[in-house]
Parts: sequence; C-alpha cells; structure tokens
Amino acid sequence: MDKRAMYQLTYGLFVLTSAFEGRDSGCIINTAGQVTSEPNRISIAVNKANYTQELVQKSGKFNISIISEKADFSLFRHFGFQSGREVDKFAAYSEAQRSANGLYYVTAGTNGYISAEVEQAIDLGSHTLFIASVNDMEVLSDVASATYGYYQSQIKPKPVASGEKGKVVWRCKVCGYTYEGEELPADFICPLCKHPASDFERVVL
Repeated sequence: MDKRAMYQLTYGLFVLTSAFEGRDSGCIINTAGQVTSEPNRISIAVNKANYTQELVQKSGKFNISIISEKADFSLFRHFGFQSGREVDKFAAYSEAQRSANGLYYVTAGTNGYISAEVEQAIDLGSHTLFIASVNDMEVLSDVASATYGYYQSQIKPKPVASGEKGKVVWRCKVCGYTYEGEELPADFICPLCKHPASDFERVVL
C-alpha cells in the first residue's frame, strides 16, 4: 500500500477560529466543505489535540477563513506551529477582524470567510467532525484558493541541504523540520508542526 496516494487528494487550507469565555484561538485545518445547500451546511474535521477544537466544542460556533494563493508561510507558522494553550495568537496579530458572531476571521492571505453554528459533533477518534449551519459569509478577494499541493510546492520553504555528504536525515513533509539519524523513532512528533513520524521522509544528503 502506497500511503503517498493520500497526498493526491485535493485538500483546501483554512484558518479555523473560535472563542469561549473570552479566549480566542485559531489553527490550520485542511478539511472543510459544504455538505448541504438547503439548508446551507458545512463540515469541518479538527484534530482533538488542537486547542481550537476544544473552543468549538464548548462554544458551538466557529469561522473558517479560506486561505488563498497570496498567503505566505508566516500565516501557517503563526496558526499552525504554536499551541493556543500556550500563546494568545491574536494578542499582537493585526490582520484579523471580528465578524457578526464575535469571532475573528483572518484578512491577510485569505479570499473569504464563513461563519457557522455547530449542529452535530461526531467523534472520529483522533478528530472531531463538526456539522454546522452557515449564518454568515463574505468574499474578501478574487485570488484563487490555496490547495495543499500549492502549499507544498509554492508556499512551504524549500529545505536547504546541509551537513556531510551521504548523511541520512528525516525531513517533515509538512514544515521541513529535519531530524538527523539513521532511524526515526516510531513515536516521534515534529517539534514545530506536531505532525507524527508518518509525515517524515528519509533523505540522503
């Protein structure tokens, strides 16, 4: 079985935001889509390890900001490579506004946002699937939406080869972090983006 086939799926990329009891947070997700048109409903899947998932679960509402091809890596680093449990991601972040539901949406590197209220939450093990009704949305620009493939080829920084020739390293396919060693521990978690060992590739320098 070739697990790389999963990367052929056409994922979009989004900043999911929510808040509860005065605490705002946001994270990067790649699973959001419309599931019904009448009434207008969307679904999102969020890893339970993300603090934003907890806020959505408690508040019952969220925004998704649709990331465009104008986004740069700093957007992904800000919302994807640090935890909302430890950092207030909106404390000094100026590229955001509040929508009518009181939640932030991101204005830089995005082409629209959708506000929704949770109708159903389904436990999927590592993730929670939220089915939600849409109550507001706006188009912010006509720039094309960024796909996961576009992120990999155009936004994510290209790794720079370093170290001695013939050396084996393991490189995170999500953020580019490099682990040096012949073998990568099966339980290794990327210290930058928190992705597991399965998202690393073996590279010989």
